[in-house]
Amino acid sequence: MEMSTQQENSANVSGTCCLYDLLCLETPSWSAHTDRRRLSGILSCSQRRLEKLLHQCGNDICADCGSPDPKWVSLSLGVFICIKCSGVHRSLGVHISKVFSVKLDEWTDEQVDTLGGMGGNTAANDKYEACIPDDIKKPGPDSSIQERSDFIRRKYEKLQFLNSNDLNPACPYPGHRPSSSNNCSSQDKKPYDKQATRHRIGHAFRNSWGRMQSDSKSTKKSNSLAGMVEFVGLIKVNVVKGTNLAVRDVVTSDPYVILALGHQSVKTRVIKNNLNPVWNESLMLSIPENIPPLKVLVYDKDTFSTDDFMGEAEIDIQPLVTAARAYEKSSIIESMQLGKWVASKENTLVDDGIITLDDGMVKQEINLRLQNVERGVLEIELECVPLTQ
Repeated sequence: MEMSTQQENSANVSGTCCLYDLLCLETPSWSAHTDRRRLSGILSCSQRRLEKLLHQCGNDICADCGSPDPKWVSLSLGVFICIKCSGVHRSLGVHISKVFSVKLDEWTDEQVDTLGGMGGNTAANDKYEACIPDDIKKPGPDSSIQERSDFIRRKYEKLQFLNSNDLNPACPYPGHRPSSSNNCSSQDKKPYDKQATRHRIGHAFRNSWGRMQSDSKSTKKSNSLAGMVEFVGLIKVNVVKGTNLAVRDVVTSDPYVILALGHQSVKTRVIKNNLNPVWNESLMLSIPENIPPLKVLVYDKDTFSTDDFMGEAEIDIQPLVTAARAYEKSSIIESMQLGKWVASKENTLVDDGIITLDDGMVKQEINLRLQNVERGVLEIELECVPLTQ
């Protein structure tokens, strides 16, 4: 990958500042960028209500480690959590903890009503921390990811701290969809929620009704590893659309996209009978400390047979993360180009992937030519979110 870092000769810094300039600046002021961006925008009604919930007693610190000013929510558990604990919650799977950002996600009135009706951190901790043994210490703001992972899994997955009156032995996740491994109905379980992978990553989402029991064991190990990895931020991936995708069902296809980063994988919805699908679907992944490429795979959904492969690509997100880190240390607030991933014969880009600073957010727009398939292009937008958000 080649990053564009050439400076332009101009006295107007706001129009010409590039990644090199940002790397040379030392003034940390990310919170200032964030505050300006939030003040300049108009909060929706649901967002204002969410902010009020955030400032209620008990919700102003992370439910799991006590870090101040949490910016993430487990909607299924009804708790406000910090960004470090949110990474562990994601590794639990959405059947236990479905994580949203207070600032980055669009909230509906119904979601805010649900969250408000659950009572917040105080009510959740009264339930999930009712019986913590004396030999188990609750994590603090400076605790390691291993300490957080161990406590959070005990608290929400294994339910070791519940009052015995609150535990239903038939369905061990109170308030959540039960799983078939616990003698509960499996019909509500989404086939793509944190399942094991074999061969291609897409195998996790194919043959979803015919998986062997060994897959679920691999899933637990994979999710455990994901929860133990230190991460440096989050990447928000907006899968915009596909163009001229391959035909897999006589004259059309039912495409969906899988994104994988390290041990994590997420999936878009299926769009029926469309070779030019428009998803406009945003998905979030944690960025591990040792940054792997972002893998993109496209499949055609089949009901009664194995889903058909429709192409793949890889994205090196290291330049985007580098640009976000540089911005975090800078005092720049004007919109500008920070760099670019140059299209060449050695990569899958249709054109240069420009990295920009736009309204306080470091973004990159990418058009990918799918590989190992006869045709197809994907349009994707990336946004890097530092730990300070």
